[in-house]
Amino acid sequence: MLAAYIEELGPPDVIRVGELPPPRPGPCDVLVDVEVTAVNQVDTFVRSGAFRTPVPFPFVVGRDLVGTVAEAGPGAPGFRPGDRVWCNSLGHAGRQGAAAEQAVVPADRLHRLPDGVDAVEAVALSHPASAAHLALFTHGGLRAGETVCVLGAAGNVGSAAVVLAARAGARVVAVASARDAGHCRSLGAGHVVDYRDPDAPALIRSAAPGGVDLYVDTSGHNDLEEAVELLAPRGRVVVLAGLRSRPVLPAGPLYLKDGSVRGFTISHARADEVAEAAARVGAVMAEGLLRPRAVEVLPLSAAAEAHRRIERGEVRGKLVLRVAEPAG
Repeated sequence: MLAAYIEELGPPDVIRVGELPPPRPGPCDVLVDVEVTAVNQVDTFVRSGAFRTPVPFPFVVGRDLVGTVAEAGPGAPGFRPGDRVWCNSLGHAGRQGAAAEQAVVPADRLHRLPDGVDAVEAVALSHPASAAHLALFTHGGLRAGETVCVLGAAGNVGSAAVVLAARAGARVVAVASARDAGHCRSLGAGHVVDYRDPDAPALIRSAAPGGVDLYVDTSGHNDLEEAVELLAPRGRVVVLAGLRSRPVLPAGPLYLKDGSVRGFTISHARADEVAEAAARVGAVMAEGLLRPRAVEVLPLSAAAEAHRRIERGEVRGKLVLRVAEPAG
């Protein structure tokens, strides 16, 4: 089968596109004919070795896919050949990646693609929207009626966070560029603050005079001093981006507010947490409430170039690799 793979950790140049033996599913696995796969920042971390995880060589890169079930093991009930499916859990913890003509997916990490949802849009949303759900609810404990401040609200994860939070009945303060204010409001944000405005912290406090219950910085800037200052009593900060950031934690103000700071990466999410996120993400995709703003589709042969562009910070939106044309 054709695959984008590496035989050593390193820069994007280590990615090769060529033939590998087709994978074989175990009894609790599903073999998927891959149609499209997304390229994420975390894929570059795994490929380079910045994110330490078992990498069996040759190692197929990528973690997200949309495709069709080719074969299901006896311990994978509910999946049949021909089913349209998606996954965002490959390429980590010893699991081979998604950038290949076929991929083996553990049944508990595979999800049905809702009817009518476009494959390219679904794979573009699968990672950021699931990360947003986990940040807001699994780790952030967001409840209806609470106020959440989302930084980077116009980005891939941020946009999903705004939609999911608003849909759950939370009040959303979005922090983004002024040019994205209309977009953030269309997603459900009640207030939008320009992150370039020197009075941005004061404007956030004005929008949430009692403080914010949950502070989520999807941009990776991670100014914890400002975040803790903006928290309501028992407020929470969730750190989910900025691998190389080293913020200062204001411990005194944090404990005086009974506050908390929690970090998480989607790569460590349990199968049940991934499934819960997938159910909610699938619902908002099916309802048309969330669509990617910008998607560029490249051939599988462009995998190395896609990694280079992400590392150079040249990508606004999502890069998707097309592995095969849709059936029929």
